Amino acid sequence: MAQRTESDPRHHTENIKGMLDDLIQHVREDVTKVDDPKAKALFETSAEVLTGLKTAYEHYEQGTEAAWR
Repeated sequence: MAQRTESDPRHHTENIKGMLDDLIQHVREDVTKVDDPKAKALFETSAEVLTGLKTAYEHYEQGTEAAWR
């Protein structure tokens, strides 16, 4: 992949997506580490919301949503 400059928004979106991936993985792992059903629900909901946010970044990069055209 070509090196992106800091002024290229994709440089930043790629970094943010990587951080979101790490956070999604972390909260999903935490689901298995706690016994409290409310905490499990909170962590799983967080993972789903973060996944949706990551998808929004992907749509921006791909220009697939009307809002990003």
